[in-house]
Amino acid sequence: MSTRRTTRSSSAASTPHLLDPRRPGRRTGRLLAASVAVAACLGATAVPASATGSAGSEPVVSRGVTIPAFYDPPAELPAADGSLVRTEPLPLGISLPGLDGRRLPGTATRLMYKSTDAGGGPVAVTGAYIEPSAAWKGAGPRPLVALASGTMGQGDQCAPSLSLQHPLTIGEGTVSIGYDNLAVYRFLAAGAAVVVTDYVGLGATDRLHTYVDRVDEGHALLDAARAARSVAGTSLTPESRVGLYGYSQGGGASASAAELQPSYAPDVNLAGTYAGAPPADLTEVMKGIDGSALAGALGWSINGFAQSDPSLRAVVDANTNAVGKAALKDTSTMCVGDAILGHGFTNSKKWTANGKPLADIIAAEPKLRAVLAQQRIGNLRPAAPVRLATGVHDDIVGHEQARQLAVDWCRKGANVTYEAVLLPNLGDKILTNHLAPYLADQGSAISWMTDRLSGRKTASNCWSMPLQP
Repeated sequence: MSTRRTTRSSSAASTPHLLDPRRPGRRTGRLLAASVAVAACLGATAVPASATGSAGSEPVVSRGVTIPAFYDPPAELPAADGSLVRTEPLPLGISLPGLDGRRLPGTATRLMYKSTDAGGGPVAVTGAYIEPSAAWKGAGPRPLVALASGTMGQGDQCAPSLSLQHPLTIGEGTVSIGYDNLAVYRFLAAGAAVVVTDYVGLGATDRLHTYVDRVDEGHALLDAARAARSVAGTSLTPESRVGLYGYSQGGGASASAAELQPSYAPDVNLAGTYAGAPPADLTEVMKGIDGSALAGALGWSINGFAQSDPSLRAVVDANTNAVGKAALKDTSTMCVGDAILGHGFTNSKKWTANGKPLADIIAAEPKLRAVLAQQRIGNLRPAAPVRLATGVHDDIVGHEQARQLAVDWCRKGANVTYEAVLLPNLGDKILTNHLAPYLADQGSAISWMTDRLSGRKTASNCWSMPLQP
C-alpha cells in the first residue's frame, strides 16, 4: 500500500526553527562553507536548484527546490520488475568534451523503472545510467556497477540522480552534496558502466522514501541493474558482469541485494558485492545515531517504516510528543545538511511521550521489535563474493554490528572478504569516524570490485575472523 506524500512542499518559512541559509548564522555558515569545500574536492560547482515541470502540471517543490516532472510516476506501471517506465537525457554536473565528440566521463540517462516494494506491490523508482567514454580494459564485455548511495536524506531534492546533475544543491533550508559521485566517476574512468538507484520514494514523488528498508532498497538496486540492460544505445551485453556497490545506507542496500539476488533476481549476472559500513542491525544502529550529528536519521527511519507499514502510525503517534511529531514532519523533506543543522545531536528522549530514549521505547513495544527484527541483514547467504568493510571506531553505523554481519555470512558458507579499517578515533558522534573509513577504503574497494568484474577469483578470509578486530 502506498501513501501519497503529504509534505511535498516545505521551506525555511514553514519550519522557522531551522536556520535560514539565506541569512547564515555562525553554525549555518560553517556548514555551507564545508559543503562548498567538499563539493570542490569532488570537482563540483553549485548550480541552480530548479527545474521546470511539464506544462499543465503543478510542480512538486521541496524546501524551495522544484522537482522535475519526470519524477512523477504514472498511474500504471509495467508488470516486469526492472522494466523501464521512461527515460530522458541527464546532463552531468561535471562533464568535459572528449576528443572523439563524446562527453567525458560518459553519457548519462535519467531513468524511471518498475520495482516491487516490501509489501509486494508495484513501485516506480528513479535513477540514472551512465555509459562511460573510457574503454573497459578488463576481461569480458563491459561490466555494470549498480551503485547504492549513502545517506542523502528523505526529501525528493536529495535524490542521487539529481545530485549527478547538481552536485551541490542549496535551496530554502536545504543543502545536498553528491558525495558518492566520486565513486561513480572512478568506476567510469575504469571503463565500467554505472547505474545509480534513487531508492523507493527518493525523487519519485508518489510516496515517502523508505529509508533503510532492506527489501525496498535491495529490490530497487537489483531492478536498477535490470533496467540498465534496456537503456537504448548501451554497450552492455547479456554476458556483462554486474557488481553491487554501496557504503553506509548504500552498504545496507548492497548487502541486502546480495542476499536477495539468488531468489529475486537470478537473471542478474552478479560477480561481487561491496558493502561498506552496512547498517545490518538497526536496533544497534539507532543507538549509535541517537544523540549524534546525524540524529535526524532517526526521523527518516521512523517515517519510512510508517510508510511501509501504515499500522505503525498509531504506535508512532502514541509514543511521540508534540516536539517529536513536528520533528518527524520536518525531517521528511530534509537532506543530510538540513538534518545536521536542524536536529544534530538531538537526544530522542526529547521526542518521546514518556521522556525515554527511542531504544527503550523499542524494547518495550513488541510491534517495533518485530519490525526491526525483519530488517536484520545476515539471515540469508549471498551467492556471489562479498567484500565487507567497517571502520573499527565507527560510532554512527556501529563497527560491532557490521562485523557481526560478516560472521553471520561466514557461518552460512558465503565467500566473504572482511576488512577492518584501522584508523584513530577522530571524534565521538560527529560523523568523522564514519566518513573517514569511506574515503580511506574506497580505492581498495574499487580495485577489489574491478577484479571481480574482470572475472578474477577471490578467496574468503572467514578463517581470519577470530583474529580480526
